[in-house]
Amino acid sequence: MPVERMVPTPRGDARLLVRRAKRPVATLVLTHGAGGGVDAPDLVRLARTLPQQDISVTLVEMPWRVAGKKLAPAPLVIDECFTAVLDCLRTRSPLVLGGRSAGARSACRIARAAGARGVLALSFPLHPPGRPEKSRLDELQNARVRTLVIQGERDPFGSPEEFPDDIDLAVVPSADHSMKVARSAPVSQEEALAVVLEATLEWVVREVAGNRTG
Repeated sequence: MPVERMVPTPRGDARLLVRRAKRPVATLVLTHGAGGGVDAPDLVRLARTLPQQDISVTLVEMPWRVAGKKLAPAPLVIDECFTAVLDCLRTRSPLVLGGRSAGARSACRIARAAGARGVLALSFPLHPPGRPEKSRLDELQNARVRTLVIQGERDPFGSPEEFPDDIDLAVVPSADHSMKVARSAPVSQEEALAVVLEATLEWVVREVAGNRTG
């Protein structure tokens, strides 16, 4: 079971669900999207499984979710809260910052200043659905740390083909923005989440835990 903590931010308390590995080679801190919570299936799978593979995981429920609000505030407020949470954390292992959707965007914006060694971007919202001209690619490229994007094959916020070739990208077959797959898909929901887990584990071990000086 995770250890639960409440930490202050300028916008109210955030709730942390902490699962520590016995001998962590990295620490992964993840937050949710604009309209979802830390109960998203991909976040839950990573939090429950990675500590058994020597990667500590902390899920961050932002203050507006703790307060019962459904929609996130402006991006700068998300960044302010995420930064405040990180200021309360202490870890000796390399930090990987990330999240899904809006949480991934925030991680890209603050990673460098937070001292993160990498960013894990789950379902990065490259653009609003149907509006490819409203690209957020600059946020991804300006992270200036090692970054892995894990994207559903059917994500309307940006299909894998829309990302530049120099982006480190893992594709989840048949998955949408929530990493859900239809019952008629050629892969099961379990298999789709396994792709998320395996891609994250392999990348963290290779790019972060195995590369302490970069």
